[in-house]
Amino acid sequence: MSAERLPFEGFKVLDMTQGVAGPHSTMLLAQSGAEVTKVEPLDGDWGRTLGKMYDDTCAHAVIFNRGKRSVSLNMKEKKAQELVQKAAAEADVIVESFRPGVMGRFGLSYEDVKKTNPNVIYLSVTGFGQEGPYNKLPVTDSVIQAFSGWMSINRDEAGTPQRIGMIAVDVMTGLYAFQAISTALMRKVRFGEGTYIDCSLMQCAAAFQAAKVMEHHLEGGQPQTLYVPVGTMKTSNGHINVTAMREHHYIGLCKVLDKPEWATDTRFDSREKRIDQENVLMPMVRAEFLRKTTEEWAEALTEAGVMNAAVSTYDHFMADEHVKAVETITWMDHQSMPSSLPVCNIPGIRRVEGDHVLDEAPSIGQHTDEILQRWGVSQAEANELVASGVANRATAEKAAAE
Repeated sequence: MSAERLPFEGFKVLDMTQGVAGPHSTMLLAQSGAEVTKVEPLDGDWGRTLGKMYDDTCAHAVIFNRGKRSVSLNMKEKKAQELVQKAAAEADVIVESFRPGVMGRFGLSYEDVKKTNPNVIYLSVTGFGQEGPYNKLPVTDSVIQAFSGWMSINRDEAGTPQRIGMIAVDVMTGLYAFQAISTALMRKVRFGEGTYIDCSLMQCAAAFQAAKVMEHHLEGGQPQTLYVPVGTMKTSNGHINVTAMREHHYIGLCKVLDKPEWATDTRFDSREKRIDQENVLMPMVRAEFLRKTTEEWAEALTEAGVMNAAVSTYDHFMADEHVKAVETITWMDHQSMPSSLPVCNIPGIRRVEGDHVLDEAPSIGQHTDEILQRWGVSQAEANELVASGVANRATAEKAAAE
């Protein structure tokens, strides 16, 4: 796919986001060919500190900032605001993730920008959105998992609500933001119209769970199990996930478990009965899985046509023959990182090549001089901006300028 023309070539994106949700959306725009200028504070996007750091970056920052150019500015300074205002007037897309009202203090609100750039696409990422009683509240991914009801459907054996062990809401918000910007760009191309998009983590978490929210309402807060048996089974040496969704899956499972009589047991001989008798059937099924290893069960279940998968680690996933065969992961070297990195390829987006400019995530202010020059700032003026604390540049650029 990398040899093809990228769909967003020629579009200019001003990225004033930090963390994961906003940077994820703009990374996808960059990978689709857009020219993405990342404006980050003098000490960098706080998303660079999510987990173990390597120099000025981390795994999250690498994944969600590939293909961008970084300029480092102190947005509290009037000169920085004036420079970014000029860039905003020429941008096709602006994405920001400040608290409501902050961009206005920079002279960069949607209403401000629209005066000089009426067809701009402007997307704001926040926790709860621009309006409403919670719009100023700070949030994290975990907070929204709790608030949105997500944790209520993810409980441990004791019934305690649990968070997912990754920043899932931030990641999906980035996907929804990219989708919204992409359709807005189509509108801009076809009709010459810009738009404002209010994209909150709360609304994205709700959209992702839309079917469960409706199901909860229709069934009085006690939604019916989709089918039984299904779940993660403990084996003699690990765990395996098993899904007996249709009738022939259940019959096959009974044979694999050496319990063919369960298939004709009048308590369990229909989907509805198995759902009704879940509390009886599932303990029986779980007890049988303790007899053999995960590998033995996986082989027998697959042969019988019963859907299953061993619960893998990421090491197992990356080493899997199918994952390798379809090139799910590309290994690449990256600045500041101690070893080659596995980068997961994204469906519909150019494949990672490892040595392409779009595969590299920038250091803090790596392209400050280049971008300032593009904005009409001379090298001498850029040096003064750095010296006065208005701008910052990467270490390599500092050394070159001295």
